[in-house]
Amino acid sequence: MELPVVTPSNPKKQPWFAEGLDFTCTTCGNCCTGGPGFVWVEEVEIERAAAHLQLTVAEFKKKFSRKIGQKISFKEVRRPNGNHDCVFLTEIPAEQPAGGSNELEPGEPIPLTRRVCGIYPVRPLQCRTWPFWGENVVNQSAWNRAAKGCPGINRGGRHFDAERIVELRDARDWPENPPTSGAATSDRK
Repeated sequence: MELPVVTPSNPKKQPWFAEGLDFTCTTCGNCCTGGPGFVWVEEVEIERAAAHLQLTVAEFKKKFSRKIGQKISFKEVRRPNGNHDCVFLTEIPAEQPAGGSNELEPGEPIPLTRRVCGIYPVRPLQCRTWPFWGENVVNQSAWNRAAKGCPGINRGGRHFDAERIVELRDARDWPENPPTSGAATSDRK
Protein backbone atom coordinates (compact mmCIF):
# COMPACT_ATOMS: atom_id res chain seq x y z
CA MET A 1 0.00 0.00 0.00
CA GLU A 2 1.33 3.41 -0.95
CA LEU A 3 0.25 6.54 0.92
CA PRO A 4 0.00 9.78 -0.99
CA VAL A 5 2.37 12.49 0.17
CA VAL A 6 0.64 15.73 0.91
CA THR A 7 2.82 18.78 0.51
CA PRO A 8 1.90 21.89 2.41
CA SER A 9 0.43 24.62 0.26
CA ASN A 10 2.81 27.17 1.79
CA PRO A 11 5.88 25.29 3.05
CA LYS A 12 7.80 28.43 3.96
CA LYS A 13 5.98 31.73 4.14
CA GLN A 14 7.83 34.49 2.34
CA PRO A 15 8.30 37.79 4.17
CA TRP A 16 6.20 40.70 2.95
CA PHE A 17 9.43 42.19 1.57
CA ALA A 18 10.27 39.08 -0.49
CA GLU A 19 10.80 41.24 -3.59
CA GLY A 20 13.19 43.49 -1.68
CA LEU A 21 13.03 47.12 -0.64
CA ASP A 22 14.51 50.37 -1.89
CA PHE A 23 16.48 52.67 0.38
CA THR A 24 19.12 55.26 -0.38
CA CYS A 25 20.35 57.34 2.53
CA THR A 26 20.02 61.09 1.91
CA THR A 27 22.04 61.97 5.06
CA CYS A 28 19.15 64.21 6.16
CA GLY A 29 19.60 63.35 9.85
CA ASN A 30 15.90 62.59 10.40
CA CYS A 31 16.75 59.19 11.86
CA CYS A 32 18.84 60.97 14.52
CA THR A 33 16.09 63.22 15.85
CA GLY A 34 12.47 63.16 16.97
CA GLY A 35 10.84 61.94 20.13
CA PRO A 36 12.91 60.76 23.07
CA GLY A 37 14.74 57.55 22.30
CA PHE A 38 17.87 55.52 22.65
CA VAL A 39 20.94 54.78 20.59
CA TRP A 40 22.13 51.59 22.23
CA VAL A 41 25.87 51.05 22.11
CA GLU A 42 28.20 48.23 23.05
CA GLU A 43 31.54 48.73 24.77
CA VAL A 44 33.48 48.12 21.54
CA GLU A 45 31.45 50.85 19.80
CA ILE A 46 32.22 53.26 22.64
CA GLU A 47 35.91 52.41 22.27
CA ARG A 48 35.78 53.09 18.51
CA ALA A 49 33.95 56.39 18.96
CA ALA A 50 36.28 57.51 21.76
CA ALA A 51 39.34 56.74 19.63
CA HIS A 52 37.76 58.60 16.68
CA LEU A 53 37.28 61.69 18.87
CA GLN A 54 40.70 61.22 20.49
CA LEU A 55 39.18 60.80 23.95
CA THR A 56 39.65 58.17 26.61
CA VAL A 57 36.75 55.77 27.05
CA ALA A 58 36.05 57.32 30.47
CA GLU A 59 35.96 60.85 28.99
CA PHE A 60 33.71 59.70 26.17
CA LYS A 61 31.26 57.94 28.49
CA LYS A 62 31.04 60.92 30.83
CA LYS A 63 30.45 63.42 28.04
CA PHE A 64 28.33 61.48 25.54
CA SER A 65 26.63 58.46 27.11
CA ARG A 66 24.07 57.55 29.73
CA LYS A 67 23.36 54.30 31.50
CA ILE A 68 19.83 52.94 31.24
CA GLY A 69 19.50 49.85 33.42
CA GLN A 70 22.28 47.55 32.27
CA LYS A 71 22.60 49.19 28.84
CA ILE A 72 24.38 52.27 27.55
CA SER A 73 22.86 54.82 25.17
CA PHE A 74 24.18 58.01 23.65
CA LYS A 75 22.82 61.16 25.27
CA GLU A 76 20.24 63.32 23.55
CA VAL A 77 20.01 67.08 23.22
CA ARG A 78 16.57 68.67 23.56
CA ARG A 79 16.07 71.26 20.83
CA PRO A 80 13.85 74.37 20.98
CA ASN A 81 11.45 72.69 18.51
CA GLY A 82 10.90 69.87 21.03
CA ASN A 83 12.93 67.26 19.17
CA HIS A 84 15.47 65.12 20.92
CA ASP A 85 18.63 64.93 18.78
CA CYS A 86 21.38 62.40 19.16
CA VAL A 87 24.29 64.19 20.81
CA PHE A 88 26.33 63.59 17.63
CA LEU A 89 23.84 65.17 15.21
CA THR A 90 25.64 68.29 14.05
CA GLU A 91 24.71 71.11 11.71
CA ILE A 92 27.34 72.17 9.20
CA PRO A 93 27.24 74.68 6.35
CA ALA A 94 25.73 73.19 3.23
CA GLU A 95 27.29 73.69 -0.15
CA GLN A 96 25.98 76.83 -1.77
CA PRO A 97 23.92 76.30 -4.93
CA ALA A 98 25.95 76.57 -8.12
CA GLY A 99 24.89 79.36 -10.44
CA GLY A 100 21.97 80.44 -8.27
CA SER A 101 21.46 83.34 -5.93
CA ASN A 102 23.02 82.84 -2.52
CA GLU A 103 21.42 85.94 -1.03
CA LEU A 104 18.07 86.88 0.47
CA GLU A 105 18.90 90.58 0.18
CA PRO A 106 22.10 91.97 -1.27
CA GLY A 107 24.82 90.99 1.17
CA GLU A 108 22.52 88.78 3.28
CA PRO A 109 23.40 85.11 2.62
CA ILE A 110 20.84 82.33 2.78
CA PRO A 111 21.59 80.35 5.95
CA LEU A 112 22.05 76.89 4.46
CA THR A 113 23.01 74.06 6.75
CA ARG A 114 22.75 70.31 6.69
CA ARG A 115 22.72 67.81 9.52
CA VAL A 116 25.41 65.18 9.74
CA CYS A 117 26.66 62.60 12.20
CA GLY A 118 29.74 63.79 14.05
CA ILE A 119 31.03 60.21 14.34
CA TYR A 120 29.77 58.86 11.01
CA PRO A 121 32.80 56.64 10.21
CA VAL A 122 32.39 54.86 13.56
CA ARG A 123 28.62 55.15 14.05
CA PRO A 124 27.17 52.24 16.04
CA LEU A 125 25.40 49.17 14.70
CA GLN A 126 21.96 50.62 15.43
CA CYS A 127 22.71 53.55 13.12
CA ARG A 128 24.43 51.42 10.47
CA THR A 129 21.42 49.14 10.03
CA TRP A 130 18.75 51.85 9.71
CA PRO A 131 16.03 51.53 8.37
CA PHE A 132 16.08 47.73 8.47
CA TRP A 133 15.22 47.47 12.16
CA GLY A 134 12.82 44.76 13.27
CA GLU A 135 10.07 47.24 14.11
CA ASN A 136 10.35 48.85 10.66
CA VAL A 137 10.26 45.64 8.60
CA VAL A 138 7.69 43.72 10.64
CA ASN A 139 5.04 44.59 8.04
CA GLN A 140 4.31 46.95 5.16
CA SER A 141 2.44 49.41 7.39
CA ALA A 142 5.42 49.78 9.73
CA TRP A 143 7.74 50.31 6.75
CA ASN A 144 5.43 52.98 5.33
CA ARG A 145 5.25 54.73 8.73
CA ALA A 146 9.06 54.84 8.83
CA ALA A 147 9.06 56.23 5.27
CA LYS A 148 7.02 59.26 6.39
CA GLY A 149 10.03 60.52 8.34
CA CYS A 150 12.78 59.19 6.09
CA PRO A 151 13.10 60.55 2.55
CA GLY A 152 15.42 57.68 1.57
CA ILE A 153 12.91 54.88 2.15
CA ASN A 154 11.26 53.61 -1.07
CA ARG A 155 13.45 55.95 -3.09
CA GLY A 156 16.80 56.04 -4.77
CA GLY A 157 18.82 53.56 -6.72
CA ARG A 158 19.79 51.17 -3.95
CA HIS A 159 17.72 47.97 -3.76
CA PHE A 160 18.06 45.45 -0.93
CA ASP A 161 16.96 41.88 -1.52
CA ALA A 162 15.10 39.92 1.18
CA GLU A 163 18.19 38.00 2.25
CA ARG A 164 20.15 41.21 2.82
CA ILE A 165 17.23 42.79 4.70
CA VAL A 166 17.07 39.84 7.10
CA GLU A 167 20.86 39.96 7.50
CA LEU A 168 20.71 43.66 8.43
CA ARG A 169 17.66 43.23 10.66
CA ASP A 170 19.40 40.49 12.62
CA ALA A 171 22.94 41.96 12.57
CA ARG A 172 24.98 41.62 15.75
CA ASP A 173 28.15 43.20 14.38
CA TRP A 174 28.98 45.93 11.90
CA PRO A 175 27.59 44.92 8.51
CA GLU A 176 29.77 45.19 5.46
CA ASN A 177 28.67 48.15 3.32
CA PRO A 178 25.75 49.23 5.55
CA PRO A 179 22.56 50.79 4.17
CA THR A 180 23.66 54.26 5.23
CA SER A 181 26.74 54.06 3.01
CA GLY A 182 27.10 54.14 -0.77
CA ALA A 183 25.55 51.57 -3.09
CA ALA A 184 26.97 48.10 -3.42
CA THR A 185 26.35 45.27 -5.80
CA SER A 186 26.00 42.93 -2.81
CA ASP A 187 22.60 44.51 -2.06
CA ARG A 188 21.17 43.09 -5.28
CA LYS A 189 20.53 39.54 -6.36
